[in-house]
Order: sequence, then structure tokens, then C-alpha cells
Amino acid sequence: MTIVASSAMSTSNQFGAGDLRALMETFAGLLDSHKEVINYLNVYPVPDGDTGTNMALTLASVVSALGELPADAPMASVKKAIAHGSLMGARGNSGVILSQLLRGLVAEFEEEVTAGHLLEALANANRLAREAVVRPIEGTILSVALGAVEGAREHSSTLEAVVRGALDGAQAALAHTPEQLDVLKKAGVVDSGGTGLVLFFDALATVLYGDPLPEPPAVSSITRTIENIATGYSVAELSHEVMFLLSADDAPMLDFRASWAEIGDSIVIVGGDGLFNCHIHTDDVDAAVAAGESAGTLSEIRITKLSDVDEEVSWVAEGNLRTPAPHTAVVAVALGAGTSALMSSLGAREVVSGGQTMNPSTADLVAAVLATGSAFVAILPNNKNIIPVAEQVNGLVEVEVSVVATTSVVEGLAALIAYRPDASLAQNINSMNAAKGDVTSAEVTQSVRGTVSDVGEVKVGDWIGLGPEGISSIGESVLAASSGLLNSVLTPTSEILTIIEGSDAHGDDTAAILRFVAETFPEVEVEVHRGGQPLYPYYFGIE
Repeated sequence: MTIVASSAMSTSNQFGAGDLRALMETFAGLLDSHKEVINYLNVYPVPDGDTGTNMALTLASVVSALGELPADAPMASVKKAIAHGSLMGARGNSGVILSQLLRGLVAEFEEEVTAGHLLEALANANRLAREAVVRPIEGTILSVALGAVEGAREHSSTLEAVVRGALDGAQAALAHTPEQLDVLKKAGVVDSGGTGLVLFFDALATVLYGDPLPEPPAVSSITRTIENIATGYSVAELSHEVMFLLSADDAPMLDFRASWAEIGDSIVIVGGDGLFNCHIHTDDVDAAVAAGESAGTLSEIRITKLSDVDEEVSWVAEGNLRTPAPHTAVVAVALGAGTSALMSSLGAREVVSGGQTMNPSTADLVAAVLATGSAFVAILPNNKNIIPVAEQVNGLVEVEVSVVATTSVVEGLAALIAYRPDASLAQNINSMNAAKGDVTSAEVTQSVRGTVSDVGEVKVGDWIGLGPEGISSIGESVLAASSGLLNSVLTPTSEILTIIEGSDAHGDDTAAILRFVAETFPEVEVEVHRGGQPLYPYYFGIE
């Protein structure tokens, strides 16, 4: 990891804009290097399975916003970039709370930050974060933030004393979290989000006083009572995580909060000045979205099925770290960070980057097969052009390899649901083939050349919906093509629609698609995941 240099590595009793930028960059680096450990620690009763990843992504957005500023940008510009970057990039419950902590912190900073400024800023950050959480729970990141404030207040004579007091207080509060949350005590771990927040104070001590950065411990070195993680909590009736950006005036926000308080939990609403990042766990996705639409305009909608998080926790609890290797392993091909994460969460031991227009080589697949450490491996190519490449692998390795001829990401995900790591290769191939056959794949993309189809003439730039029989819809917009496509592939017997958003998908379009399905096919259950794949704003899977 690169330690960001700072001009304040001294006994100076104040720091400026350059030091604040260095702090954010260093904190981002620490979160990135520690994210797997933080993810593994998470056993919080309201599951947020990728706590470390969500916090790291939130800080990555901050660093990206800072990167657009000149090197000598004044404090006001740096503060604005941190506040806006964290608000726009916040992911998951932990990321949204972290965003509010950062926004509350920098709001109190002057051009030169003194001990008094920092103490006031820490108190403001703690207060605003607690106000943003509808039902605060102790033993979480909130308790660690409070511990930092209390530690800083005990040592407020100099800036260094405030920094070191805050670090000591945060560490002590983190160590106390198992006494505040029974699930942590049973599992024998400290809170994951709080662990991530302590790294902020480590970064602050590094940037201002040259302290060495903490090294992440090996995940295998962490002792955790596995039995209690698998059975100590469940998502209960709350089936989905819903997040979106809400453009709204302050006036309707009170009613919006009250509406959400009636339909869910783990509610965090942060922001201001007309833009809010909103997070809820709920069993009523439609009501959660409708409440937002009543308050203002939605964008960047993300809907995740919480049982996927529960399955991931169970998968880890069953011992799928890196050792020992399962009897039968899976290598999957996927393009997009979200799609790759979905494949991994459902059990793929190795995920090879690739897809349409980006086919991995035979060598890439061979390397992934060998990296599994298993004697039996199933490959999910997830694209018809990759199937012939995958079929070459068995003759090139001593490992026994079979290919499940999946032609799309949604077929691959369906196949992974049927995968059992302890079953034989033959059993897995049979069950995964049967599972992929139960799903109908469809996708939306933009035409790069003109052609003639059964549904009309396609011009360059048209949006087209591709179903099992080829081009099924043509539209001037993503929404038009998606609605036409879904109208052709959904039937009265359809039960579940899975939507995987690509990198070019827009929250407004996703919300409109959800409304279309609710009105036209009210019996269909909808799941939305963020895949991040290029070129295809939407993958659809129908069961």
C-alpha cells in the first residue's frame, strides 16, 4: 500500500486541505486492503454481507471526486468533493452511515483545522449519523463513532492529543461491541463496520504524525464461532435491500421517513440541499419505491434480495474460504463487478472476466480451473461464443472438467443455485443443466448496424430486446425496448423476473420497468441486482 505523504507530519497543531485529501486517500487504501477481513467479520443481525466492500466503494467515490480537483484546491472545494462523493457513492447500510459521518465531519472544518475544530467535527459527525439512522443500535459503527468523540474529549489539549484520544476511544469502543450485541459475543468477533471506522483514525494518525499503517490480518487467523453465524439470525420478513438517490425538498422528507418506518428496518437517510441517499431493508419493495416517488425524483435505484446475503454468509460459514477446496468447484465467466460478485456469492470459486465482445482465452480458463484446487470442476461459460473454448479445457489439465453450456449470465446464476460443492461432478452437471433449462434469458442492447428482423427494421442506434427467438422488440429508448421485450417473454405462468442492471442502466428506467411489470404482470415477483456489465443495460431472467 502507498502511504500518502503529508506536509503535517510534525507537531503542528493544525492541518489543511492537502492533509484532508491525503487522509481520504489513505483511508480509502486501508479500507481496500482490509475489506475481506471486514466482510468476514460481519455477523450483524441486519445483514449487509459486504460491509468492507461497501465502505471501500464509498471511499473510492470520494477519492474519485477529489481527483477532479487541482492539487492546490482550497478547503471549501475539498470539503464539497468529500461530501458529494460520499453521498453519491455510498453503498449498503454501512456505506451510507459512513457517508453521513464524513459529511458531518468536514462540515465543521475551517481552512486550517485545529484541535477544537476537530473535536467539534467529530461530535457533529456522531450526532448527524445517529439522526440519519431511524432505529440506532449500539454495538455497531455508531458506538465506535461515539467512542472516538469521548476519547477525544478526554485529551483535547493539542491536535495530536485529540487525534490519539479519538483513536484510543474508537479502539476501546470497538473492543466493547461484543458486550453490546449478543450475536457478536456468540460469534466471538467485534463489529465489522466499527472495524472499518477505526481505520479512519489509523489513517489520520498516519497522515498527521507518520504512524505506521496497520496491516490486515489473514482471514484464516480470525477465530469465529461458525455455528452461531449460520443460525444466530435471519432476515425474517425483510426480504430486500432498497437504495436510491432522492431529489426532494426538505418539506416532504418527514412524511417520507414516517412512511419508511412503517414498512422496514435498517433505515438510513443521509444528505441535504435537495439530494438524499436512502437505504432500507423491507419486504415491500413497491411501497418503498412509491414513498420515494411521492417525495421527489428517484435515480440510481438498487434493489437486492437479502436472502442472497444470507446465502453468502451461510456459504462462508460452511467453510468456503480458500481452504480446503470443495469436492467439485465451479469456474464461471462474467463481466461486471456486480455480476462477478453474484457468481461468487452463489459458490463460484473462480470468476474469469469475460463475456460478449470480450471472450477469455483457453489459457485463462485453464489457469482458473487449476486455481480452484479441486479435482473436479464445472465451467459456466455464460456466453455461446465461450462454450467452444471451455470445452477444450478438459484435455489440457489433469483435473476432470465438464462444461455446463450456459449461454447467458442468468442461466449461469440459475445453474449456481443448483450447485452443491460436496456432490460429485456428474451430479452437479445434471442438476445445473436442469436448473439452467428452467430459466428464459433475455437482454437489451443498442444496435451497431442496421438489419431486418421479424418485428421490423432495425436502424443503427436503435435499442433492441433480444429474446430466445432473436430480436423481439425495437425502441428509441432503453425503456421502450425493455417493455416490449418483457411483453413478449413474460407469460401468465411466469413467477419470477430477475433484472440485472448494467453499467449504463439508469435508476429512472429501472423504476419505470418495475412499474410496467407491476401493472401488466402483477403476479410476477421481481428481483433486481446491480451487475455492472457493459453494452447491455439489462439482463432479464424469467422463471
